[in-house]
Amino acid sequence: MASMKQKTALDILKLGHSVFLTGPAGSGKTHVLKQYIEYLKKNNIGVAVTASTGIAATHMNGQTIHSWSGMGISEVFDEAEYAKLKKRHYHKNRFAAASVLIIDEISMLHAYQLDIVNAICKKFKNPFKPFGGLQVVLCGDFFQLPPVAKYGQQAQFVIESDSWKEMDPKICYLEEQHRQEDKEMLKILSDIRSRSCDAKTMATILSRENKSIASKITPTRLYTHNVNVDAINKTELQKIKEEARVFEMTSNGNEFLVSSVKKGCLAPEILFLKKGAVVMFVKNNFEQGYVNGTLGKVAGFNGSGMPIVETVSGKTIVATPEKWSIEENEKTLVSISQVPLRLAWAITVHKSQGMTLDAVEMDLSKSFEFGMGYVALSRVRTLGGIKLLGINYIALEVNPQVHEFDKALQKLSQKSSAEVAKMGILKKRSAQKEFLERCEA
Repeated sequence: MASMKQKTALDILKLGHSVFLTGPAGSGKTHVLKQYIEYLKKNNIGVAVTASTGIAATHMNGQTIHSWSGMGISEVFDEAEYAKLKKRHYHKNRFAAASVLIIDEISMLHAYQLDIVNAICKKFKNPFKPFGGLQVVLCGDFFQLPPVAKYGQQAQFVIESDSWKEMDPKICYLEEQHRQEDKEMLKILSDIRSRSCDAKTMATILSRENKSIASKITPTRLYTHNVNVDAINKTELQKIKEEARVFEMTSNGNEFLVSSVKKGCLAPEILFLKKGAVVMFVKNNFEQGYVNGTLGKVAGFNGSGMPIVETVSGKTIVATPEKWSIEENEKTLVSISQVPLRLAWAITVHKSQGMTLDAVEMDLSKSFEFGMGYVALSRVRTLGGIKLLGINYIALEVNPQVHEFDKALQKLSQKSSAEVAKMGILKKRSAQKEFLERCEA
């Protein structure tokens, strides 16, 4: 099945349609989103950049959809809640200024939450149009981790919501791989997605059981539970007989928003480092030569006391403080600053979502939900970058319902591609220009 090119997806977004941008891990969804955000900003179009989790939001300098919309953690939203929101001037201004709403990592948002966002948008914008007339761009992959359900309850994906039917988004399904460089690795991920894992797939994965990785850097250990991760990082740091250096996070802006950025940012508020500590960069900075997930070791500290990190690929980078901020209509609402590192002997599978890792030791023997094995395995560029400590069958399972959605989404994406190809260049340009003019009006 021919996959949609990134350029086609960008063209469809520029036409002003509401869109669901999807595809496997590493297919360039975030890259397309960032290009579209730049295009909107260049044309002075108000765009709200949000995500279902704080971690995903910090990747995009956005905020959580819960915070932006004002729904918070409510499960229902009544008239009294709306009345409170309407009294907040900044909230009114926020909606007045926005023409486009982006929600990233949509797989982790509940159906009822998308319905609440739709209802809030209608209250502040046009009550007769889906999401009040905003162009809504949902981005994510339902094979990633699902919404967190309360004990004994079944979580519903946004695709099952009333607002999804009402919005009727164009589907842009990207499949071209920009992360994995390894045919065996691609085959494993493809087998998991298509629910066609067999003895051969399992044998390929098990071929990495307790195998060492050819890398100078200690691999990051991925675990399914927080308790393992914290214990390992603390123990390993204590083993190093060097003096610890302390780096404290600084912040400015609204206290409530600051705390949400802190929660979403993977850098700790107080970072303890020692020479020899295994660390991971937790932000993208292409100029400096690192991305979220770049592994290294602290080789020492420079004259200003900043950590010098030697990466897996042999680069030496001085890690200087970075900013995480929430921006809205070209204004910075809050920002925090910290050295963009965290101890990385171990991290959880949940926190690894969105990262690209070079060397991983993973224990999937306690996997407890659909998508865990897929998320963990899809972080890694090559099969040789994995040392497997254990695995259970749940790790390779995907939600059967997601598998059905996926087949339908691929067909709808082909339809979207055909429609835009049929338009021709001039008609497409004219429609894109019309959308910009509508937003400006």
